[in-house]
Amino acid sequence: MNSELINRAEEFETRKFKFVTTSDRILASREAKALILEINEVYKETKDSGLMDLMKRLTVVKQRIEKRLKGKPLTA
Repeated sequence: MNSELINRAEEFETRKFKFVTTSDRILASREAKALILEINEVYKETKDSGLMDLMKRLTVVKQRIEKRLKGKPLTA
């Protein structure tokens, strides 16, 4: 269970993100959030620092996706 979750998270992290549509970005953001929450549940029990590092890296990827979703701010 843990190794499968870690494998999925690492695969997500190393995936090339080439989003054609906004819905692709939304799905990727939701997938990242779901992975982070799953890892967090395991982390609460094990307190494994490797899991915390993985969550931090996934959070960076998720923030990058969400930044792209919001787009450039309009200048006045």
